[in-house]
Amino acid sequence: MSLDKLIKKCIKQDAQAQGQLYKQFASKLFSLCLKYSKNYAEAEDNLHDSFITIFSKIDQYNNKGSFEGWLKRIAINTSLQRYREDVGVFDIINEGNIEDVSVDINEEDVSIDFLLKIIQELPDRYRLVFNLYVLDGYSHVEISELIQISTGTSKSNLARARLILKEKIKTYNATPSSQSL
Repeated sequence: MSLDKLIKKCIKQDAQAQGQLYKQFASKLFSLCLKYSKNYAEAEDNLHDSFITIFSKIDQYNNKGSFEGWLKRIAINTSLQRYREDVGVFDIINEGNIEDVSVDINEEDVSIDFLLKIIQELPDRYRLVFNLYVLDGYSHVEISELIQISTGTSKSNLARARLILKEKIKTYNATPSSQSL
């Protein structure tokens, strides 16, 4: 069934079409939810909440841009909403001008599994900003609106995330046993 027909059936609350849409996009959206969640269980909750929103607002999709992009935006916003509801998660003041930190990664030095692991270990506020900016291409202005922080705090959090990652990679590469990981 074409995506357009599937969407039209979902608008009519067709349970079979909703199931098919879920099967088609759940794994991609789960990966996205996991990126913005503290753990696997929270990612599952965020995926569930995302699909509730998707099915309740699918009639608002207006065929401008990709449908998958629209779904991803809902999943990201749903995951970030959980953080906005947690009091004090982003209660940090712009920590002043912190120089932009770059992380040069050579595929021979660090495995993708290790990199994903250390990104997931970042403190929540740093991980969210890092993922939004580096992995999903949001600007600092967009990030500040999404998670309700200042643009300066977004920049500071990104720099601190990069600094933490740089240090972990440096430590990893200096450890003789890192070659077996």
